[in-house]
Amino acid sequence: MSRAPRIGLFGGTFDPPHRAHLALACVARDTLMLDELRWIPAGQPWQKSGRRLAEGAHRVAMVRALIGAEPGFVVDARELDRPGPSYTLDTVREIAREVPRVELYLVIGQDQYARFDTWREWPSLLEAVTLAVAGREGLAPEPPPALAAVPHRVQALPLPAIRISSTAVREAVARGQDTAALAGHEVARYIARHHLYAAKDAAAH
Repeated sequence: MSRAPRIGLFGGTFDPPHRAHLALACVARDTLMLDELRWIPAGQPWQKSGRRLAEGAHRVAMVRALIGAEPGFVVDARELDRPGPSYTLDTVREIAREVPRVELYLVIGQDQYARFDTWREWPSLLEAVTLAVAGREGLAPEPPPALAAVPHRVQALPLPAIRISSTAVREAVARGQDTAALAGHEVARYIARHHLYAAKDAAAH
């Protein structure tokens, strides 16, 4: 019998996506030997409020520009089409129904892991996926106390420190700086072409 398909789920606002996102996705794909890694732009992230996100169509287009022809990468826009807040568990359950016997890996960073116990129905989510965590500064992932007390599957991702954030990209755009070194040439060109992240929209939240 062939092995179960392995799919990585890499969610985020991707507002905009940047080279650190790409590095993490590549490490996850290669380390976990994934058949597919799905980039999942968030619709209405329930844990974020305040700054208005770029339109979903722009964020999808920027992800496509960033990943180019990287093998095994797929853009999954289902959360943008779903009304209401984006909950990871809903997406996980949908994909599990769509792909028989699938093994799902949720790709996150240490910051997300540290507050994982604030996610909606997190115990059910832990049962459904293996967490693939990029520790901070190359260190081993550190769970919050609530997760440390609950058995769960976790795989460390060996990602070197990359000091790039979406906030930094937006602020650089607002200052009129070239963002190719942060977001990649294609994403930087897309941002400029569509006049995204004007100074009034670049504040971090």
